[in-house]
Amino acid sequence: MRIPASKFYDFAVEYCKLFDKDGFRPDQFGDRGTEYRNLVGIPGGKSSALAELLVKASVDTGDKLDFAVGKGDDRDVPKVSFIMDTSEYPSFVGEQYHQFHDGFAFGENYPNSYNSLASAFAKNGEDFGKCPNGSLGIGLGGL
Repeated sequence: MRIPASKFYDFAVEYCKLFDKDGFRPDQFGDRGTEYRNLVGIPGGKSSALAELLVKASVDTGDKLDFAVGKGDDRDVPKVSFIMDTSEYPSFVGEQYHQFHDGFAFGENYPNSYNSLASAFAKNGEDFGKCPNGSLGIGLGGL
């Protein structure tokens, strides 16, 4: 996703509002691991003026998060969002089965406009890579 610099603060406010009053994301106690860690990729990383806007948005929305420089395979640390330099750590799309689905918590349902994005991207040629756990991503041998 590319966000114009003129809209980054607005994005950062919405990002920070995803965290509850204690700095936890909604899935914090269910989904865990490096693939779930909180991060924002910014050209230039912590040296970017955008990183300053991210911290300002956090302060303006209740100062619930700490920030750290992402080093790649960072741990999933509650209340911390890693700032990744996209020139060193470019983003990539994950496996299709694990993108754009409803959450696993009771009532964590997203609109069809969100759920249908994976198939729309696939039709437009998005390369979702290969799932390491099988074609459906739920076990051995593609099961």
